[in-house]
Amino acid sequence: MRHPLILAALILGLAIPAAPALAQYGGGGGGGGGGPGGHGGGGGASGGDDDAAAKAKKDAEWNTTEQLDLPGKKNAGPCPYVKVLWDAARYVELKDNRESYDAVGYTGEIQNLSSGCSYTAATPIKVAMELLFEFGRGPQARAASKDYTYWVAVTDKDNAVLDKQYFTVHAVFPNGQDRVTMTDHLDGISIPRANSNVSGGNFEVLVGFDVTPEMAAFNQAGKRFKVNAGSSETVQARAQPPAQ
Repeated sequence: MRHPLILAALILGLAIPAAPALAQYGGGGGGGGGGPGGHGGGGGASGGDDDAAAKAKKDAEWNTTEQLDLPGKKNAGPCPYVKVLWDAARYVELKDNRESYDAVGYTGEIQNLSSGCSYTAATPIKVAMELLFEFGRGPQARAASKDYTYWVAVTDKDNAVLDKQYFTVHAVFPNGQDRVTMTDHLDGISIPRANSNVSGGNFEVLVGFDVTPEMAAFNQAGKRFKVNAGSSETVQARAQPPAQ
């Protein structure tokens, strides 16, 4: 799915959780334009054959042969850092906030992202990105489809939010399947600059699911549901988010 997006980077006062207190992971800035600029990673995965099969499926659906919609020119400076906010990287519905497998409704995870940018002289910074999502259905999920909402925010180097917009991905679960992967494309993210001396390194582009405070706390604790061979699904916690 491809979305046109223009972030004017002029709207102040939009609120997301204070960035200095939150961990992030994902792509980084770069000097070149035209191609993907960096890749993010998700949290822990199970080992063995299940991992190999899951990786093959994601590689097949993660269309890296499609170039981002940017001209092949050398930039005037580095690209903005594009990151997934750790606290909003996963979406996990829990009935009555019970952390047990039988309470799980719909789930989602931002598995990966790639991004690139282009700008010259005093022109606005144009950013394009692709996001890889994995969506799931738990015992409490009743429908075969779900609309997931995620947001994209532009911040400056002082972590002030300049603009923030929301997008929806419609996931459909085929009969007999409780997981699907989808790729979403965002083109035309535009970040104006005051003059040619303002580089992309002065900005960050943050991405995350639209989560409740309870979901954010669940993510902050590093908790996730994981299938263990020979046993039922359990909640596994990690002490720390990925290294910066």
